[in-house]
Amino acid sequence: MDTQSENVKPMLRMVDELQDTSEIEIPKDPLLRVIGQDEAIELARLAAVQRRHLLLVGPPGTGKSMIAQALSLHLPRPLEEIRIVHNPENPERPAVEVKKVDDVYKERQSLGSAEGETIDPREAPVNVAEALGYKCQNCGEYSSPRDHYCPKCSKPKAAPMRVQSTNPFSDLIGNLFEVTIGGMSGRDKVTTTRKRLGKEEVVVFERAGDKIRVLDQSALEKRRELEKLNPKKVLIPLGRNPFILATGASETELLGDVRHDPYGGHPQLGLAPYERVVPGSIHEAHEGVLFVDELPHLGHLQRYILTAMQEKRFPISGRNPQSAGASVKVENVPCDFIFVGACNIQDLPEILSPLRSRIAGGGYEVLVETTMPDTKTNRAKVAQFIAQEIVMDGRIPHAKKEAVIDIITESRKRAKLFDGKENSLTLRLRELGGLIRAAGDIAFQQNSKFIEAIHIKNALKRARTAEDQIKEKYGSYYGGVSKDISGAQKESSPYYYWNQHSFDHKTGYS
Repeated sequence: MDTQSENVKPMLRMVDELQDTSEIEIPKDPLLRVIGQDEAIELARLAAVQRRHLLLVGPPGTGKSMIAQALSLHLPRPLEEIRIVHNPENPERPAVEVKKVDDVYKERQSLGSAEGETIDPREAPVNVAEALGYKCQNCGEYSSPRDHYCPKCSKPKAAPMRVQSTNPFSDLIGNLFEVTIGGMSGRDKVTTTRKRLGKEEVVVFERAGDKIRVLDQSALEKRRELEKLNPKKVLIPLGRNPFILATGASETELLGDVRHDPYGGHPQLGLAPYERVVPGSIHEAHEGVLFVDELPHLGHLQRYILTAMQEKRFPISGRNPQSAGASVKVENVPCDFIFVGACNIQDLPEILSPLRSRIAGGGYEVLVETTMPDTKTNRAKVAQFIAQEIVMDGRIPHAKKEAVIDIITESRKRAKLFDGKENSLTLRLRELGGLIRAAGDIAFQQNSKFIEAIHIKNALKRARTAEDQIKEKYGSYYGGVSKDISGAQKESSPYYYWNQHSFDHKTGYS
């Protein structure tokens, strides 16, 4: 990214200067869109430059995943493409090939030159167009080679070909192959010669849909060179997303796998082992960011992340012992990533100590903020947040100044309610974003051009939690539970006993 242009902070619009949120400039730098987490933003910038790991600790909705995603957008573009190469000496041990960006582009140019040029069938020699099935031998009409019969004269364009099949089931379904091949009029390719610049050269004409591909001497030589190379597949492409979300990933999703082949890798029926290798999230995050929210929920899989962080390489093997891929293994697959983990405060002890040590030794642990001081500048940041949420949603109108003020008031109330902070604004912004969307939906329903203060007031009623609604309807959560359960459940429920009997402090339940 162009850091000089992207990191320029836009001028904050103070709330008293606003008419509506459409006037607010949204920063191009994604890190500047994170509200109130100044220390975390500073360390995220440093992590992107120095390739450091991060552990973000704090309650949900405070911007942890947004920080991780913004960090990835500050990384340089990937410079390596990872491929799995067929190993003819031991197919179940495919090799790894790492290609640098310049080599990838050169190879793509080489592949392009091996593909030749495409021409209209009418530009090809008549005998070639007839042999490939584009031109009817009876009336001279041109049509698709898929048409066995000429659409003009309704006669066969060419005699069906009978091809000797090498398929092991040809004795059983050979007729099917004949029908299929006969359904395509003519041959797939024609080899001939032509004179160019006084020299005679071999040229091949091939079917290419409704066009004809022409391979001259140079293209044929390039194709022969490529055919000499071992077969391979691209495992991790060059143009990939630098941000990989692995929250809640299974072992297979996190570490990769080798797909099952019901034919056991049979050379004529099945897929070769190298073709069945599937990357894990740790490999897809190579040169990028691997983000795991609710990190402790990965359990024992944390130790694999630790190994990958230490070695920067991790093998891919078949993980199902009943699978044909169980015997396949690819060693030393690169996985050099920046790890960003996130968790709630109460889950911090559940993170493996060696993993925390690795993060602290090669990065930073950050406790994210839940409130910020109620200042004029910070109120302008909340207004910026409101504008961002509206633009990202894309389906709700902008908010008028009065609506912005009401949302700021609600932010102030929540800072006191959830964190006990006076003269503060909450940074638990996910719930605040839900309020903005609820108000926007009400404005949309009423065909209002803007979100008004009345929409915020109505949204506060509509966006209540289920617990608040239960308390209002039944008096308490437990009262709601006792009313909601069925009659058969009531007698087995402790709430049934409590509700049916009065409690006396001297004698207990009567």
